[in-house]
Amino acid sequence: MNSSLRNKMLGLFIVFFLFFLCITAPVQSFKSIPSEIKMFAGDTNSVQLAMPVGAQATVDRPDVLQMNGSSSSTYKVTPQHPLQLQPQQSGSAKLTLKLFGKIPFKTVQIHVIPGLKVIPGGQTIGVKVKSAGILVVGHHLVHIDPSTRVSPGENAGIQLGDLMTHMNGVPLQDISKVAQVVEDAGKSKQPLEITFKRGDKTMKTKLTPAYDQSEGKWRLGLYIRDSAAGVGTLTFYAPDQGVYGALGHVITDMNTQTPITVGSGEILQSSVTSISKSQDGEPGEKRAHFLKDSKILGSIERNTHFGIFGKMNRNPDYSLYKEGIPVAFAQDVKEGPAEILTVVDGQQVEKFKVNIVHVAKQDTPATKGLVLRITDPRLIEKTGGIVQGMSGSPIVQDGKLIGAVTHVFVNDPKSGYGCFIEWMLQDSGVIPQQTDNASNLKAS
Repeated sequence: MNSSLRNKMLGLFIVFFLFFLCITAPVQSFKSIPSEIKMFAGDTNSVQLAMPVGAQATVDRPDVLQMNGSSSSTYKVTPQHPLQLQPQQSGSAKLTLKLFGKIPFKTVQIHVIPGLKVIPGGQTIGVKVKSAGILVVGHHLVHIDPSTRVSPGENAGIQLGDLMTHMNGVPLQDISKVAQVVEDAGKSKQPLEITFKRGDKTMKTKLTPAYDQSEGKWRLGLYIRDSAAGVGTLTFYAPDQGVYGALGHVITDMNTQTPITVGSGEILQSSVTSISKSQDGEPGEKRAHFLKDSKILGSIERNTHFGIFGKMNRNPDYSLYKEGIPVAFAQDVKEGPAEILTVVDGQQVEKFKVNIVHVAKQDTPATKGLVLRITDPRLIEKTGGIVQGMSGSPIVQDGKLIGAVTHVFVNDPKSGYGCFIEWMLQDSGVIPQQTDNASNLKAS
C-alpha cells in the first residue's frame, strides 16, 4: 500500500472516529452545556460532565469563580470527577473547556450576581395608567354636510395604535385640553401639525379639523384615549431596591392591542368581590374593586412584555412573607411540584398547589417560559383553574421565587403559561438587563 493511499485511509478513519465520538451521549451532554450561566454569589452550581475522555477546564478569573473548591485556574475533568462551580464574588469569568486538555471545545461565560432576595406578592392590585401621549383607538366620520362624511385624521394618515405626542409642537399631556386646541385650529382655518409615534418611529403630519354640522363642534375624526385601568396581581417587592413587579405581561389598549407607553400611573390596594369560574373555551375572571380611599402602593414607571414596574416603599399588607426569599434563574427551574400565591376572596393571599409540566430553555428573555397546571382542589373548586386577573401571581418552587402566572389556556383553563422571574427582575432593574426578545400573548 503506497503512502498516498495510507494517508487517505487514515484520514477517513479519523473523520469516522470524530463523527462517532460526536454523536455519543457523553459528548452530546458536553455540547449541551449552555454558553452562558448566571449564578448568585454564595450559591453552588454543579455542572456534570460525562466524558469518555479527559478534559481540562480553565477559568480566567479564579477570584470570581472557583472550580471544585480550588483557587487554581485549571482543573482536570473526568467521568469520576465532574466539574463543580463555586461563585466567590460579583463579576464575570470565562470558563474554557478542552478535550484531551488540548482541543478547545466550549467557552462558557459565567456571570456572578450579588446575592438577591425578594418578597413574593400575590395581592390583588388595582392598576391605573396614563399614556405618554394620546392613543388613537379608532376613526370617526364627521358630518360636514348632510351628504358628506369624512375623517380628517384618517385622511392625514393617522392609524389606529398611533400615539399622538404633540400638537403644533406643544406636548399632549391631558386629553381634556385637546377639544379647545382643535376648536381654535378649526375657527382659524389653520391645520394642526401632529407629531405621533408609530412603533419606534416618530412621524409628523398636517391635520385640518372638520366642522360637524350635526353636533356643532370641530372634530379630528379620531377616537382617542389617554388612560387605562384594571386589576392584576403583584408578583414581587424588592425591599433593598424599593421596586416591585406585577402582572407578568404587557398592558395593551383594549381596542388596538397596542402596548401602552407609560406617562404616569399607580397601583392601588384592591379587594376581590367575586369570581367568574373558568370553563373549557371560556376563561373566568376575578371581579375586584378599588377600595374607598384606596391606598396607593406604588408608581408605574415601565410597561414591558413582562409586566409593570415602578417604585414601592414598603411591603404591602396581607403578604404571606415578611422577609425576602431567594430567586431562581431560568436555568435552575425544573419540572415538578410548585405553588402559586394569589387572592380568591377579599384581600388575603393564599398558597395553592400547582405542577410545572414543561420548562422552556431560554437564554434570552421570552414569554411562555414554563407551562403549569393547577392541581389544588380548593383553587379548582373556587375558580375552575386560571382566571383573568390572576396574571402576576408568583410561582414558588423549593423555597425560591421562580416566575409568575401570565396566560391561561382557553380550552384547558386548569393549565397556562408562566414567565421566568429572571426576566421580570431584569425589566425592574434589580438585576442587569439582557436582550429583550419577548413576544406578546393573550393574558390572564
